[in-house]
Amino acid sequence: MIKRFTLSFLISICLFNNIPAQISQNSFYQKVQTNIVLPPEAGKNIIRLFHSANGIIAVSNNGVFRYSNGKWLGKAVNDYWRLATTDAQNNLWLASQKTIQNEAGKIIPLPGEAGRDTLQCLYWENNQTLHLGTTGGLYTWNGGWTPQPQLKDISVNDIIADAQQRLWVATNNGLWRREGGKWTNLDETLMAEGNHRTYFALAACNKGADIIFSSPLSVGCIAANGDHWVWKSTDGLPYGPVTRICTDEKEFWLGTRKGAIQKDTAWHYYNGRRWLPASKVNDMLILQPGKVWIATPEGISEIRNEQTTLVQKADHYEAVIDKRHNRCGLINISKLAVPGNIATSFTENEDNDGLWTSCYLAAQCFRYAVTKEAHAKEKAIRTFEALERLETITGIPGYPARSYAKAEDKVVQSRSPHPKRWHFSKDGKWQWLDDTSSDEITGHLFTLSLFYELVADTMQKLRVKQLVDRIVSHIVDNDLHLIDFDGKPTRWGIWHPDSLNHSPNWMYERGLNSLQILSFLKTALHYTGNPKFEKAYRILVDKHGYANNAVQAKIFGPFETSHSDDILNFFPYYGLLKYSGNDPHHTRFIQSLERSWRNVRNDRMPVWNVIASALLGKNCDLDIALEELQQYPPDLIDWTMENSHRWDLQKDPLTDRGRKQQAVHPVPTPESGVSRWNTNPKRLDTGRGGETEETGTYYLFAYWMGRYYGFWE
Repeated sequence: MIKRFTLSFLISICLFNNIPAQISQNSFYQKVQTNIVLPPEAGKNIIRLFHSANGIIAVSNNGVFRYSNGKWLGKAVNDYWRLATTDAQNNLWLASQKTIQNEAGKIIPLPGEAGRDTLQCLYWENNQTLHLGTTGGLYTWNGGWTPQPQLKDISVNDIIADAQQRLWVATNNGLWRREGGKWTNLDETLMAEGNHRTYFALAACNKGADIIFSSPLSVGCIAANGDHWVWKSTDGLPYGPVTRICTDEKEFWLGTRKGAIQKDTAWHYYNGRRWLPASKVNDMLILQPGKVWIATPEGISEIRNEQTTLVQKADHYEAVIDKRHNRCGLINISKLAVPGNIATSFTENEDNDGLWTSCYLAAQCFRYAVTKEAHAKEKAIRTFEALERLETITGIPGYPARSYAKAEDKVVQSRSPHPKRWHFSKDGKWQWLDDTSSDEITGHLFTLSLFYELVADTMQKLRVKQLVDRIVSHIVDNDLHLIDFDGKPTRWGIWHPDSLNHSPNWMYERGLNSLQILSFLKTALHYTGNPKFEKAYRILVDKHGYANNAVQAKIFGPFETSHSDDILNFFPYYGLLKYSGNDPHHTRFIQSLERSWRNVRNDRMPVWNVIASALLGKNCDLDIALEELQQYPPDLIDWTMENSHRWDLQKDPLTDRGRKQQAVHPVPTPESGVSRWNTNPKRLDTGRGGETEETGTYYLFAYWMGRYYGFWE
């Protein structure tokens, strides 16, 4: 029934609203991170990376280690290496605070004047000439050390030569160039005041003709042909100062003390444990286009482009859920006993297990409708039965629990300020959590209708009808309240007009809960035909103005904006619009969805784009939805992701509802927290330190619903 509706609906969308019948989802490149496993004797602090004839050289404080064909060779030494470089013959040279030497054992003593200085950089200009930069100046070796008097008592940060054999030196007192034996401080003649006479890193590109430099607030290029350029925060530079520059002419990699930056056709920022073992970048090595090693004090991270498709990503998330997120049929986050270590994963009850399990059921219903895969159907049935158990287990008809566990399982007490208690089922086999929220009811009634239409057989359809009837009857028969085990309304299960229309405590939920109850009643009427649901609906819209209330369901702007309520805002539109086509208030409900969509549009959350496109019959930024699905990270660990220090993200002068800093626009998905359903995508600092893993249901729901409605292949 629903499929026939959908096909004709989709045709009208394509003809009259210019939605593409399908957006191409041909394979794309996903950014993927891997921690490189080092030999124990190497330690973790990798200071430099080099190409070698047979692979890669990694220099740690402890020694030199070579990587080839998946294996490491090398051993620890007694010297504490601080610097490393290669000469014209690609021989490796190492420096400690005692000496400079190559691997063949040739030793160059440190200049006596540099004994108390910190060694900063090492550079072979040619076969005979070695330059050493320290916090006290520049020293040149040609069989003996010569201090460069022009740079005396100046901290030298980096050294490089260009294609014309000019030597460039980055210091804390100017960018110096030696040409024809003459030294020039370019900050005395050319460089911008904004560079503050301070330079950190140098690199050559365009076959050595152009010099790239970093200053406190920018990265710039002195080009041989005069086409100089500068990247600043206003150009998209995420952070600085940049302390290491690496380029292969097609892309730039920039290292900072807080993360790595990639610049190709766009900007990409890699910070936090999702991407790096430690934030400080010591060195970078481009292995091939789209693949780089990044050395940090805590090890090496490989970031690469991996070719994939949306359906392959969906399969990946399904595998994650199967391994670590199914607790007696309930689907929710898993905990990690050791932060970041999925081998220590375990599941335990959460306050809103009912809502998140409903979301997974919706994803499986759309998936089965698209693919007809047997295991999709099996998962949908298993998840439906979990939702059904949430209601039958309480012994209160129509009252689903928030969560349940086996009687013998250890349960975690809720940390919510609103009391929640555990009870045993009448048969003694289960225990269940009370104080059920509108979250659970909203999730159940939306996804039960999907299960009925897209998956259920005859007997399961009957069970769905009966369950919907019991839930909505419980609310209607209890004067539009969800009545708990103690005979009192739950904290959030209230839809009565005395509260919504007349109590100041419910001003925020007035439109939201009005929308919900109208959807519940229309859904129950559709499945049961019971006139009491129509009667209750008419009283609410005609006498209490609930249709008008519903127009302003989404609270935003000058009022507290709750992203956690968006799921409770968008799910009810499905049943309300689907089952109220002949209702005189149908246009108001369309107006409500239009308004809600406008107010979340710049959040770039694909679930809302997909729902709005399907129900409004027009393209609600499906291209952005597709882009977000492609960018959603494969790593679902909820790492702490810090972005409040960034230069490129415009800060909102107003904090969010949690009094946390937020940006004007969403933080790019690969650089932000992993959960998106009920989180603020503009919050700058997010995450739980790797203590939990998300399910990927957010992706699965948006992807499979988009597939079902024909928005992509």
